Amino acid sequence: MQEKYNPQDVERSAQAHWHARDAYRVVEDARDARGAPKPKYYACSMLPYPSGKLHMGHVRNYTINDMLARQLRMKGYNVLMPMGWDAFGLPAENAALKNGVPPAQWTYDNIAHMKGQMQAMGLGIDWSREVASCDASYYKWNQWLFLKMLEKGIAYRKTQVVNWDPVDMTVLANEQVIDGRGWRTGALVEKKEIPGYYLKITDYAEELLDHVQIGNPKATLSGWPDRVRLMQENWIGKSEGVRFAFPHDIRDDDGALIGDGKMYVFTTRADTIMGVTFCAVAPEHPLAAQAAKTNPGLAAFIEKCKQGGTTEAELAARDKEGMPTGLTVTHPLTGEPVPLWVGNYVLMGYGDGAVMGVPAHDERDFAFALKYGLSILQVVHVDGQEYDYTHWHDWYADKQHGITINSDNFSGLPYPAAVDAVAHALQQKGLGEKKTTWRLRDWGISRQRYWGTPIPIIHCDACGAVPVPEQDLPVVLPQDLVPDGSGNPLARCGAFLNVACPRCGQPARRETDTMDTFVDSSWYFMRYCDPANEQAMVAGGTRYWMPMDQYIGGVEHAILHLLYARFWTKVMRDMGLVSFDEPFTRLLTQGMVLNHIFFERGPKGEKNYHPPETVTPVLDADGHLVGGRLADGTLLEYGGVGKMGKTERNGVDPQDLIDKYGADTARLYTMFTAPPELTLEWNDAAVEGSYRFLRRVWNFGVKLSAIENAAASALLASAAAQSGLEFSKNAKTLRHEVHSVLGQIDYDYQRLQYNTVVSGAMKLLNALEAFQPDGSPGDKAALAEGFSKLVRVLSPVTPHIAHVLWGELGFAAVQGELLDAPWPTVDPEALKQDELELMLQVNGKLRGAVMVPASASKEDIERIALASEAFAKHGGGGAVKKVIVVPGRLVNVVVA
Repeated sequence: MQEKYNPQDVERSAQAHWHARDAYRVVEDARDARGAPKPKYYACSMLPYPSGKLHMGHVRNYTINDMLARQLRMKGYNVLMPMGWDAFGLPAENAALKNGVPPAQWTYDNIAHMKGQMQAMGLGIDWSREVASCDASYYKWNQWLFLKMLEKGIAYRKTQVVNWDPVDMTVLANEQVIDGRGWRTGALVEKKEIPGYYLKITDYAEELLDHVQIGNPKATLSGWPDRVRLMQENWIGKSEGVRFAFPHDIRDDDGALIGDGKMYVFTTRADTIMGVTFCAVAPEHPLAAQAAKTNPGLAAFIEKCKQGGTTEAELAARDKEGMPTGLTVTHPLTGEPVPLWVGNYVLMGYGDGAVMGVPAHDERDFAFALKYGLSILQVVHVDGQEYDYTHWHDWYADKQHGITINSDNFSGLPYPAAVDAVAHALQQKGLGEKKTTWRLRDWGISRQRYWGTPIPIIHCDACGAVPVPEQDLPVVLPQDLVPDGSGNPLARCGAFLNVACPRCGQPARRETDTMDTFVDSSWYFMRYCDPANEQAMVAGGTRYWMPMDQYIGGVEHAILHLLYARFWTKVMRDMGLVSFDEPFTRLLTQGMVLNHIFFERGPKGEKNYHPPETVTPVLDADGHLVGGRLADGTLLEYGGVGKMGKTERNGVDPQDLIDKYGADTARLYTMFTAPPELTLEWNDAAVEGSYRFLRRVWNFGVKLSAIENAAASALLASAAAQSGLEFSKNAKTLRHEVHSVLGQIDYDYQRLQYNTVVSGAMKLLNALEAFQPDGSPGDKAALAEGFSKLVRVLSPVTPHIAHVLWGELGFAAVQGELLDAPWPTVDPEALKQDELELMLQVNGKLRGAVMVPASASKEDIERIALASEAFAKHGGGGAVKKVIVVPGRLVNVVVA
């Protein structure tokens, strides 16, 4: 056994052994030594985008998964831990534009590099199940299920409003629109209506909500974090309210009433209907368009509103602006005219694209009314409160305690009764009714991009949009095209574009839109179970492994990815492909990895960032970090700690860490520094500390190797009750501490608190290092047993050093390879003690400790305490009034 710890040699040796053995290949019919089927466990991390190299967030995520998988494997489970690549998407196209190479080449090069990094991390991945979403054998099934959805009406085609860059001639994502201009060209972005395909996720809204909603008796996702469940619930957004119409006489150029003379809105606050003082419509609303025809100022305002993004989140972040149309609609209950405005905060795609304005009881409307001098009419009163028309107070929107006022026949009613009464009155007039609405909208999957799953549709002038026949799947994406910024290259690729119509045989053209990449990630975890099946999307592997037992990933994916995966699963269930309702039984959202941010300001105020490792920290008088200094003396500002990122240049390259300290140190550090679900703040000193700990573990193994038959001694200690092995007092103390800590470590493994697992391992090493064996067989056995347990509890987090130590000390020859060695268990006999240490108090103050026999009676404990040196020293010679004994903990002597 080499004397010094060399992580590169250790890790090279361990990985070569695992590779030669194909140690991580998993099969569905795995059995234990007795021939009984092993229980299955499927643990999966969210697959990465192949951006080029791993970051520390990846290292943390995958190490959590690896620890779970390795420990459960040792406990006798058949554990699946696969990996793949979310390989389609915009970054590859951007790289192609920048470097002039096909996205496919860039993507596959990155996959090869990142796979090598994962292997260097020692991750126990079954690479035989690897999938890449850009592989036709994978995305064939995206296309196949899309066609099945089309047959069942779950997929459909309609027009959609998109951000259109007129120079690049392409659709932009909302985050690519900066101040109304394209991120690359700087051209003013246009809003354009184009046809696209949608999936009816709204058909599943009720079930998606029921299964995730906290407190719902139908909920099945109790293994998910509450905050994620709440985020999903809010995104689905079920609202009970009233949908009703404001009648109007606004006509189009042909004299026809627009919308049949009714402008519909939805509200959850029908109790405030008598407080409506204006209405607002989206810039794209037909009433706004009609008003703009004779109002150039309004037309210009509408065009301004259309610049920028189209999502609810982006609109919510805008300053609320509006302009009157000069038109009015009629209040449905009072018959009074209500001025109609266009508001930049109203989204056409949500509800009916119109809202009623009740400034007195809606904070957004209140601010809007103050800004534009609109009327505010209080119609809800809360006892003990006085309304202030100049400042918003939260009680204005109180549904629980409010009573209607200034509302004619509806005055004096609490919220529920007022809503019912208003809904009834509107229904009697034929203008409205109670209704449930959802924030969730159907999922638009069409992307006007090249690098994605081709949508399997052929457009024929005679037959229209024709589905590609199933036998012709997959529609293969050409992999040699290079985007040049002049639109989707598929539209100029004749070999792809030109095809015969499957129905009439006439010349036709393929759909050039590709699918949203969320489609790729909505079911990849099922494909891991049947990766080589060419005949079916899912098969026997999925029946065996799914639903997934543990899913691990970042909280940034808590809404869309998880929601789409749940929807996709339910569609597959309804088509008879799977038999489960939810894909993920338990979910862990790991925290981000943070690092310090330093920057200097450029001439225009821009921030120029510098890597933390190039900066000397500058501290204030109290020792607080306030800035930094470069080697040339340049002073930098301090931006606090934030997520590691390329922009801030505060990332740490895992490969640098591996090259310097080894993968085991990187793994140990990311697990020890913080609980998995919390953020981890990078600390170079703690990395050094992790490395020093592993060096101590190695050194102790070297020391133990000098003890003859260490492995046999460890087994002898574990079977001490049967062997009659005698332990010294010190050996018994060591075994008690080892097995006590082991019990806590085992509990921490069960609850995935891996930071305290590592701290427990450190306690074990401290106890072993402090033990001074007397050379007896019992002492040797206790020492070897303790180290064998330390190696096993460390093996999930630092598998390389554990593997080599296990083999070098002979444990593998006796107990089998570490990967499948039995998980260490607590010996109840070791927890039994001959003596107990009790804290000694005098008049309630801690004055020392006393040792008492484990079997001592209350009277014996009193006698020993009163006879102790500690009591003699601190008792003060006073008379003993009483002695209080707390069994197993303390004895308190009360003196006069």
